[in-house]
Amino acid sequence: MLVRRAYIPDAQRPESFDAWPYTVPCVAELAGRGLTFTAPVTMLVGENGSGKSTLVEAIAEGFKLDSHGGRAGRKYVNDRPKTPLGEVIELETTPAGSRMLTGPRSRRKGFFLRAETAFGLLNAVSGKYGYWDEDTAEMSHGEGFLTVFGAMFRERGFYVMDEPEAALSFESCLKLVGLMHQLAGTGAQVVCATHSPILAATPGADIIEVGEHGTRRAKWDELDLVDHWRRYLTDPDLYLRHITG
Repeated sequence: MLVRRAYIPDAQRPESFDAWPYTVPCVAELAGRGLTFTAPVTMLVGENGSGKSTLVEAIAEGFKLDSHGGRAGRKYVNDRPKTPLGEVIELETTPAGSRMLTGPRSRRKGFFLRAETAFGLLNAVSGKYGYWDEDTAEMSHGEGFLTVFGAMFRERGFYVMDEPEAALSFESCLKLVGLMHQLAGTGAQVVCATHSPILAATPGADIIEVGEHGTRRAKWDELDLVDHWRRYLTDPDLYLRHITG
């Protein structure tokens, strides 16, 4: 592993939690006691608006990844400021993580896949040195994502993803699970925000459910996400009658 904990130093904590993003329970909790990483793969799951994307963006910035998305050691949008949480967050690293962050930029390994900006980034860097040879503009979104995963997620590094399932089919999600599991065995670290019960089931992943309660660790079969999908697939009308009735 490369990162043990994300936190906000005492000197950086806000005087009041009345303004965003500190009104979001998981951010307020991070400011108060930090977020500890206990496994090479961490899954953040929760509803829209729960704050999981806010967390992963800031965690990526804490490892000096561009909040716009992209590979470690590169900045893609020069005038893009850090997120408010990214401005103050600090990461407690392992010795291996510290060597990556304190050494030359070329030593940093990792990638931030941000679903909202990924498609533009993929097309902008396709074919450039250090990325991939394929032209993702000629691919479906899902094929483009898998091309990125295959080319960029190969070595020990810090990999952050925000809802990568947005472009992935069922089978493609399974391929990503296999890749994350493989990365975990190399000493790499993955932090992923997701709505996908498939990705959340990655073997050995530490699952953190994010919501009004802040954060809590849970087993896969205890997740609200899994319960809803299971019931919906068993009998869609249990849900649809309230929508269409």
